[in-house]
Amino acid sequence: MMTPAASVHASAVQAGDIGILIRGPSGAGKSRLAFDLILAGRAGQIPTTTLVGDDRVRLRVVDGRIVVSPMTELEGMIEVRGVGIRTCGFVAQARLDLVVDLAADDAARMPNPDALFAMLYGIKIPRIPVGTGFDALPLVAAALTTSPLKGEVPAAFRRLPEGDW
Repeated sequence: MMTPAASVHASAVQAGDIGILIRGPSGAGKSRLAFDLILAGRAGQIPTTTLVGDDRVRLRVVDGRIVVSPMTELEGMIEVRGVGIRTCGFVAQARLDLVVDLAADDAARMPNPDALFAMLYGIKIPRIPVGTGFDALPLVAAALTTSPLKGEVPAAFRRLPEGDW
């Protein structure tokens, strides 16, 4: 089953096989975080990371999973503050596995467990709430490279065969 695509004001990248949606108000640093993640992937600090879309992306539900894709008119474009609009490699779609909310009101040093998930289209997605003025890159890198203390790997981070999404 597939739902119609909805356009949202956000950026998105794919780190390895993990799709990351970056949300926040205008000026919060969505494009900056997307570009920082791409650079961290190139440096080997996190899995190789590729742009999905910047500024506006499309979300749709396919077989019970959310898929993110770029807006056609913005494919391969990313804003780099101080340099302008640049082009870079991109992927046409990614399965959404993580939401990063910049300037989140519920960000905390030890967040409430409920704050670590977002509900999109009735689907529970792991979430990182980032407070205003905090660097999101280390938080996302930690989510991509570590496991919870209980030894459990969140279902969203378990690798699924390509055909399963």
